[in-house]
Amino acid sequence: MATIAVLGSFDTKGVEFAYLIEQIRARQHDVLLIDISILGDSGLQPHIRAEEVAEAGGQPLTYLREHQQRGPAMHVMAQGATKVVSNLYTSGRIDAIIGMGGSGGTAVFAAAVRDLPVGFPKLLISTMASGDTRSIVGTKDLILVPAVVDVAGLNHISRRIIANTANAVCGIVEDRWEETHAERPIIAVSMLGNTTTAVEVARPILEAAGYEMLVFHAVGSGGRTMESLVADGLVAGVLDLTTTELASELTGAPCSAGPERLTTAGKLGIPQVISVGCIDFSIFGRRETIPEHYRTRNLYAWNPETTLMRTTPEESAQLGKLIAERANAAQGPVAVILPLAGCSQVGMAGQAFWMPQADEALFTAIRANLRPEVKLIEMDTHINDPRFAEEAARTMLILMGQK
Repeated sequence: MATIAVLGSFDTKGVEFAYLIEQIRARQHDVLLIDISILGDSGLQPHIRAEEVAEAGGQPLTYLREHQQRGPAMHVMAQGATKVVSNLYTSGRIDAIIGMGGSGGTAVFAAAVRDLPVGFPKLLISTMASGDTRSIVGTKDLILVPAVVDVAGLNHISRRIIANTANAVCGIVEDRWEETHAERPIIAVSMLGNTTTAVEVARPILEAAGYEMLVFHAVGSGGRTMESLVADGLVAGVLDLTTTELASELTGAPCSAGPERLTTAGKLGIPQVISVGCIDFSIFGRRETIPEHYRTRNLYAWNPETTLMRTTPEESAQLGKLIAERANAAQGPVAVILPLAGCSQVGMAGQAFWMPQADEALFTAIRANLRPEVKLIEMDTHINDPRFAEEAARTMLILMGQK
């Protein structure tokens, strides 16, 4: 028998939550009810009342109800719910968490589970579970279930969705996945389709040395997730072959990983090998979504949904300086390795993005700004040449303290 936390606004959605609770209890599991109601009381008897959540968020519930400003009130409840859920997890009182709601309930639930580790079951039935859900999911494994209909009463559709989601969370806690082999130190690796060959060459070298590789797709969400897991202390080293998200950040492309990209490992002193994979382009969506002022640039349709834009020599120089600055700031072992014959599959000689003057601007800026103590390796190969990947992997092992 497991204990499943149920978090939501029991005042406006009491009937729906009562049905969810009934489904979980029918599978012989306990529930721990967390109420985030701000309008009034419900017939449900929560284990953690809305008053306690509000107090944890820094305001009395009476104040929130008197002032009736929904936005600030939801912010307080989100802060309080985050603390409450974190305490329940660290004290071992819950085995999973499930919620249900519209935009407000979704925002509070998403904030509350954001600090829970990857692997801890977290499911949410939401009317917002479509389109761009990055602000909801963040960098964690939150399972979003589209509500299909509004969470406003029980009907043929909502009953099935609530019951299915209840069965899903119960199934997860009933059949817990257990690690079947001794855990190996983790090396995080950044990759795109354009650098897949390099990663596949480096993988067996690192695995043979006793490491497990976590590969992250460098399209914004991948870089943010990688930085997050490094910050959580789950990663022993970072093989950052593919830093294209820096180019997307510079040009305002949607696949940016934000301003913290390429900073976390350095701050924590975690060994890292940095390269310039795919930094010769930024990543946009369909061609018609590209800002007007970029449409005369060198564009490449990678697939029907993805358009790549070649970085200019001026942008390349800025990116080179940025990479050097972030490598210089590292508190632990760091090396920079450059593929002088091309930074991506489409950036090699004869390919669409082959632009030697832009690559040289990138490399020159790195050389000029990198402090002497940072190891700089330059190879007359393109990034997918097996010799480059082998050297990157060997350098990673040396920084990790292996011969």
